[in-house]
Amino acid sequence: MAYLEITLEIDLAHRAAAAGVYDKYKQPFLDTVTGALSKELLVRDEDVQVLHGFRTVADAQAYLASELFSRDVVGGLSPLLKADPDVRVYDTV
Repeated sequence: MAYLEITLEIDLAHRAAAAGVYDKYKQPFLDTVTGALSKELLVRDEDVQVLHGFRTVADAQAYLASELFSRDVVGGLSPLLKADPDVRVYDTV
């Protein structure tokens, strides 16, 4: 299993809009992305994280190159971000 963790710096005033982007694309992600197993929104005072579960690291990397991610998700979130997202892919052992 692999995880894709994306950390987003979003002002408190824009968190509801960011959650809307998450909600809009969660089911399409789970239904259409190869190897997608889970997607969770983690919120704390400092930032927001989206944790994606995949079967393999290759599946996670392919998602990052997909139109769903680059056009839809990034396009919806870009106006809300204070800084570039921190994107990390982890493999389980």
